[in-house]
Amino acid sequence: MADIILYGIPNCDTTRKAIQWLQKNKFDFYFHDYKKEGISKKKLQEWSSKLGWETILNKRSATWRELPVQEQKKITNQQEAINVMMAHNSIIKRPVFECKGNLLIGFNEEVYKTQLKK
Repeated sequence: MADIILYGIPNCDTTRKAIQWLQKNKFDFYFHDYKKEGISKKKLQEWSSKLGWETILNKRSATWRELPVQEQKKITNQQEAINVMMAHNSIIKRPVFECKGNLLIGFNEEVYKTQLKK
């Protein structure tokens, strides 16, 4: 498998930017599509342990805004956040990069240049 795993949704503009950047810079990567492949509870726990569930959960997404306020208010800890991310995987910030033990969230060319070394 490739050194880089890019997690996201193919119709997400930010994910597409990340894919284009990786291709332009000739990185070998595997694209994990949340919509087709889903995401495991174990993976979300791992990410949340490394970066905190607040970093992984995208409260600026349309999916978050569509959740009833009562459901939003229930998300006060890692377990509740993981439950909602498993039920609505488009609420996970995108893209997520796994590369040689590093975990990167979102699109930031400068961070990519320093963290995704060949």
